[in-house]
Amino acid sequence: MLRYLGSRLGQSLLLLIIVSFIGFAVLNLAPGGPLSQFALSPGMTQEQLDKIAAQMGLDRPLPVQYIEWFRHMIVGDWGASYRDGQPVLAVIGRHIFATLLLMGTATVISVTLGSTIGIFSALKRGSGFDYTMTVFAMIALSIPTFWFGLIAIYIFSLSLGWLPAGNMYTVGDGSALDYLRHLILPAMVLALVDVAIWSRYMRTSTLTVINQDFVRTARAKGLSRRRVLLRHIVGNSLVPMVTLAGLQLPTVLGGALVTETVFTWPGMGRLFLDSLGYSDYPVVMGLLMASAILVLVGNLAADLIVALIDPRIRLA
Repeated sequence: MLRYLGSRLGQSLLLLIIVSFIGFAVLNLAPGGPLSQFALSPGMTQEQLDKIAAQMGLDRPLPVQYIEWFRHMIVGDWGASYRDGQPVLAVIGRHIFATLLLMGTATVISVTLGSTIGIFSALKRGSGFDYTMTVFAMIALSIPTFWFGLIAIYIFSLSLGWLPAGNMYTVGDGSALDYLRHLILPAMVLALVDVAIWSRYMRTSTLTVINQDFVRTARAKGLSRRRVLLRHIVGNSLVPMVTLAGLQLPTVLGGALVTETVFTWPGMGRLFLDSLGYSDYPVVMGLLMASAILVLVGNLAADLIVALIDPRIRLA
């Protein structure tokens, strides 16, 4: 198991280096580059821009700049924001909780609801419930997340007035109930597509397990239907879903970017768009790295859980 863990850590570190280099190169080679914000200052001349570039080390070859940036990053120096001079890690730290809260809530909703729908669709294959859930999944997967967000705001906020239309809390309130009321709509919208994905995968996984010999044997031994379902069908159907949970992280993170923008949720996705518009490259690069680390850690955790459940994985 230790050898498997070491192998996966090595692969994750290599991927992190590749992702960081691609992100660094794209940002530096994009039109305007890191100097684009300075070029907008009134009276700025090319000579002054060249001087700033030399002070920032931007006149050196790109690989040299990357190695210098990476060396600082691994010791915790992610640079300073162009906007207010604050350390990048401090800027990200003020927004990461909001994103993790939104993603965590949406993941719990999608896994719980999607798995339940998938299991019952498999057990009642060909029924009205199964067909209804299939249509629901197709609709959820076909329509963009931002559209669902706008519809949800129109119905539940503007028409019915049940829930707030945006932000994370009401100024002057900030109670747990107030946070919960602001969280419901963006979490449900973010979870909607994943509920459809989980239900489809869970339905297929459950149908595969139902036809296995050990399930027939359990039934032949006289075990109750509930015990066969919970102990033999649900447990074995969830094993492939652990891998799916890791693979779904980039999708959830991408969805959070759109959802945070629609609901003005103060998370990393909204910060990314604001920083990109301001050409705040240190913060943009920091957010790319934070997102890559979150995804790699999530996938690594999923692989380790699968390896613990199924010894054949770590012995392969």
